[in-house]
Amino acid sequence: MRNFLISLAVALCAFVTTAQAQLPKVTLRDISGKTVSTDTLNNGGKPFIIDFFATWCKPCNRELDAIKDVYEDWQKETGVKIFAVSIDQGQNINKVKPLVDQKGWDYDVLLDPNSDLRRAFGIQMIPYTLICDGKGNVVYKHNGYTDGAENELIEKVRELEK
Repeated sequence: MRNFLISLAVALCAFVTTAQAQLPKVTLRDISGKTVSTDTLNNGGKPFIIDFFATWCKPCNRELDAIKDVYEDWQKETGVKIFAVSIDQGQNINKVKPLVDQKGWDYDVLLDPNSDLRRAFGIQMIPYTLICDGKGNVVYKHNGYTDGAENELIEKVRELEK
């Protein structure tokens, strides 16, 4: 039992440490081909969300669709910005822009075809969502998507404004 409690304490400390981590420096491209360094992602001092997805991932698409329906309201209320990071590789990378256009996602879309950013965060499964405060500190992480989970995201963003 003692070993379990020690392991639990170490795991919790590790989570708290990583939850306040700065963004790693990884070079990606946006869907127009412009180079973007991830350590410079920001939203003018306001919180932002980084959402990892893939064109073939149904829960990812459902999550980004659900956020799309409320994104304008979120922006008006909190100023939050979303960076959607595609982990599509190879031939699928060419499917990202058509999917984004078809879905009408008004997010800043970045391409991570070699999974460099995904690996830097230790992400195993998608969808995976991070919330960063206005200084670029990662303050919240969430894995997976269930209907309505976007409500938890905006609540976390609202907490940053308090």
